[in-house]
Amino acid sequence: MNNLSSMVENMESSSAKVLRIGNVIGLITKLPPKNPTKISIGVTSGDIFMLKNSTAAVTDRLVEIPEEASDLALKRNGSFAGVLLFPEMYQDDPSSSFLNNEVFGIEMGAEISHLSDTIDICYRNVNKTGKAASCRSWDGKGKQPIWTTDGCQTNETADSITCQCSHLTFFAILLSPPPGNISTSDFNSLTYITSIGCGLSVFFLAVALFMHFLIRKRKAGQATKILINLFVAMITLNLSFLTNESIANLGNFGACVTMAALMHYTLLATFTWFFIQALHLYLNLSKLPSNIKHYMMKICITGWVTPAVVVITLLALGKYDYIAIVTDDGNSAKMCWISDAVVHQGVNIGYYAVVFIFTLTMFIITVRQILIFPHTAGGTRDTNSIKTNSFAILGLFLLLGITWAFAFFSHGPLLIPSYYIFTMLNSFQGFFLFIYYYNSSKIRKEERSTTVTSSSTVN
Repeated sequence: MNNLSSMVENMESSSAKVLRIGNVIGLITKLPPKNPTKISIGVTSGDIFMLKNSTAAVTDRLVEIPEEASDLALKRNGSFAGVLLFPEMYQDDPSSSFLNNEVFGIEMGAEISHLSDTIDICYRNVNKTGKAASCRSWDGKGKQPIWTTDGCQTNETADSITCQCSHLTFFAILLSPPPGNISTSDFNSLTYITSIGCGLSVFFLAVALFMHFLIRKRKAGQATKILINLFVAMITLNLSFLTNESIANLGNFGACVTMAALMHYTLLATFTWFFIQALHLYLNLSKLPSNIKHYMMKICITGWVTPAVVVITLLALGKYDYIAIVTDDGNSAKMCWISDAVVHQGVNIGYYAVVFIFTLTMFIITVRQILIFPHTAGGTRDTNSIKTNSFAILGLFLLLGITWAFAFFSHGPLLIPSYYIFTMLNSFQGFFLFIYYYNSSKIRKEERSTTVTSSSTVN
């Protein structure tokens, strides 16, 4: 496609030329310097040609480039219109396929977009075999093609499909099974909840970090320092998630890869600090931290270096790219993430599964200790102790990241409800952890005051 302009220079006096490059066929036509007109190109089995009257022509495929596009191309130093048909273009998803396993590429030597009079690609005598048709486009960027519905509308009749697109790029018609993806209403609701929750989480986590570094840093114990590291991981995760789609929509592949790697790193770092929270809990129950040399330095190296090793490996393998989240009406949203679904499941679900097993085990052990402690101490449960224990259990549940299980381990009919539970709990997790941090600090302050008062009374 990038070499079409040089081919035009070699056409000399010819106004149009048919191209055959391997199994790719195409047609280049020079644009008239004045009074541009609509261009109609017909395609049949193994042949491509110019049409003078597209309405009367009977062809399998018809490409119509409006006068507006030709006029814009001339104003932007474009001198030609090229249409190429790429056969044997197969979709990676075995449940979906491109119509006729082919892709159209259209080039005019200039950037053309936001047309009011659309470029039309019409397929006639189409057998959809019960599948849903959707016109898709790809901007040619990225290692893995991301086919989106941006700028294209799909118009169907009983035996024809017409794509009406407002820009130049690569085009294909995707045939998919009847819609089974997330519904548009659910997608919009989850996006809205997540945006609000992540925004609140960023705010309250930032307040907690402000309180820690300017007010309480000198008084912080090991548990608080670990919690602050978790806050740093979570605030960067929330920020990268909130800006991810905007970066993806810029169309800059390098920026998208950087954003995908950053979000993946902060995700794995968050998981790692959940694990370290549980590990610190275990070591405290075993009364071991004080016996470990350079304990906090070793903890920090584990928390921040381990996820970096995974991310650097995936960067070297080129696994970060654009992905598309498709709703049941055929619309899609771009994200920068791991393009290989198998790698995503193997790395992220496998990583979290290890964290989940250990954190859940420590959660059960700790809850058991909390519940049986009043009895072993010979005390009785009152309203305050029940309230305190409930707060401690809820805080521990969020602190160890057990809520992430709703996203990773839910399938079938419970999938969408689990998405809502996960989104509400996890998007507001920063807010809940700020409350936990504040109350925990308050409790420790009250305990220190009680100790000082008791000492004064004894003296």
